[in-house]
Amino acid sequence: MITRKGKYTIQFSDEVKITGYGAVVSKKEFEGPLGKEFDKVLHDPKAGQPTWEQAESMFQQEALSVALSKARCKAEEIDYIFAGDLLNQCISSSFGLKAFSIPYLGQYGACSTMAQNLIMGAITLESGAARRCAAVTSSHFCSAERQYRFPLEYGGQRPPSAQWTVTGSGCCILSKEATHNHPAISAVTVGRITDLGVTDANNMGAAMAPAAASTLADFFKDTGTTPEDYDKIFTGDLGQIGSSILCELLAKEGFKLNHKHRDCGLLIYDRSTQDVHAGGSGCGCAASVLCGHILPRIMKRELKNILFVATGALMSPTSCQQGLSIPCIAHLVHISIP
Repeated sequence: MITRKGKYTIQFSDEVKITGYGAVVSKKEFEGPLGKEFDKVLHDPKAGQPTWEQAESMFQQEALSVALSKARCKAEEIDYIFAGDLLNQCISSSFGLKAFSIPYLGQYGACSTMAQNLIMGAITLESGAARRCAAVTSSHFCSAERQYRFPLEYGGQRPPSAQWTVTGSGCCILSKEATHNHPAISAVTVGRITDLGVTDANNMGAAMAPAAASTLADFFKDTGTTPEDYDKIFTGDLGQIGSSILCELLAKEGFKLNHKHRDCGLLIYDRSTQDVHAGGSGCGCAASVLCGHILPRIMKRELKNILFVATGALMSPTSCQQGLSIPCIAHLVHISIP
């Protein structure tokens, strides 16, 4: 049963379990600190495909296949799949998943899409409309650069505040027909659109940090908890700049993250040896770190009670070209295990 807790948070009395998960990345991500933790590595960024966009579809296919295998279920046993990516009309998802013939609900939350997918899947399961759902998303450095910035051949210079779009995908299988040995989605907080007037598309961390701070503050106030009540608090891809701003903003609200905070954009790459500037970003960043690094640690009981907060910049190439500011969103998923 779903119950509201405070103004923005909902809790699940019958916890939705994550029974399978898969993380697939490319060469650059494999060479980072978490390289050995991912399920599969496609060393060819094009994955044998003629275009970057088709390659990104392959990453989603592989992540879904790995997650299904771990959950010990078949595609036909999934009632709904919630999927999305960064590309116009979410073509990586629609083209990549069509062969599975699963009822499909496309989602767009920019880099927050994985958290949005988990929220939609959990609510659908808790309502009784489904027995099993899948949540998957992806991003690709080359397809994102072509859409949002410049073709790779242009060779444009990236400022220090820029982040590197992760080439990878993550997928979770959600079910209520599972044991207590699986990680559970205990509560979620849907974020509110936040826009403080940032217009620099090369400084996503500064644009998204206020949204993350807003959602975390809402959750803490709704539940009467503090950062100290959780083993770790993972944000999606704020990078170095955004992470610093987040801590400052929450401190003003009376919540000190301190050693509890980790950012997926800082975990996936080694900024001292890999040329990623302020860190990683993209739908595949939070998704692959969640499925390759966070959930396995929960299964091993190294972590038992975490918050996963994926952040997204809700801009488009059109809005950027028109000089508009960048509205942002952050969605929170509370994951725990007995």
